[in-house]
Amino acid sequence: MYAMTIPEPGGPDALVWAAVPDPVAGEGEVLVEVAATAVNRADLLQRQGFYDPPPGSSPYPGLECSGRIAALGPGVSGWAVGDEVCALLVGGGYAQRVAVPVGQLLPVPKGLTLEQAAALPEVASTVWSNVFMVAHLRPGETVLLHGGASGIGTLAIQLAKAVGAKVAVTAGSPEKLARCAELGADVLINYREQDFVEAVREATGGAGADVILDIMGAKYLQRNVDALAVSGRLVIIGLQGGIKGEVNLATLLAKRGAVIATSLRPRPLAEKAAIVAAVREHVWPLVESGVVNPVVDRVLPLAEAAEAHRVLEAGEQVGKVVLRA
Repeated sequence: MYAMTIPEPGGPDALVWAAVPDPVAGEGEVLVEVAATAVNRADLLQRQGFYDPPPGSSPYPGLECSGRIAALGPGVSGWAVGDEVCALLVGGGYAQRVAVPVGQLLPVPKGLTLEQAAALPEVASTVWSNVFMVAHLRPGETVLLHGGASGIGTLAIQLAKAVGAKVAVTAGSPEKLARCAELGADVLINYREQDFVEAVREATGGAGADVILDIMGAKYLQRNVDALAVSGRLVIIGLQGGIKGEVNLATLLAKRGAVIATSLRPRPLAEKAAIVAAVREHVWPLVESGVVNPVVDRVLPLAEAAEAHRVLEAGEQVGKVVLRA
């Protein structure tokens, strides 16, 4: 088969379309003929040499895909060759075929195309596991989403609204904030012009955010704690703003707050399967009913993955960039 390889780390042009060995479905796996994949920031980091795949996993980028089952490995039941599926991957989505643990497989939601479905598994798993399974966002609470116009942000807005939460978002332009508002965001904060701590306090009558989903890490650490409500939960899932920061523990103590850092890619198979099962139970019905929709900014051929990486690095997109195989 062919896959997008990374012979040497570097810029977008480091991605090279090349012939590689075919994957084989092992015990408890299925082989998926890839129809589409989607670009995640982890793919950019892997291309740059900063985020190696876990040992034993596919060396090619791509943390999600959609397609059709081409073969079943030993011990697999409940699926058939030809089924249309999408999947959470540890890697390998930028390829013509990929082997997937059966616990990370999802049916394509009714009413969606394969290209739309490719935009869902990674962000749905990330948002549901962090905002709901870890931070336990409840109806009536306020959630602050940094990067509201990102793939994660656009889905998190919709899911938070679906459960009856108030949603505040940060984004870097009026156009992106307008798109967030269309998706249901209540509080729109331009981080280039406003202090998100003050904006959240004003919007909540001084209380602060009950849940914060953060992609920035060190740069926002203290300000996120300042923005928390009493008993608030800060969940850090990205480090775009650095890896080392200081926090005033007295502030955190006074708020009885929690700071939680999580990642998805290196988790054991059983944990990923539990997350995917929860996504199928809670998120898929909302997608199939039209309450929640994947936001796809553009679809490019997989051969143009370098251009897709440039788009994401420049922050030009709203939602997901999908690659058609």
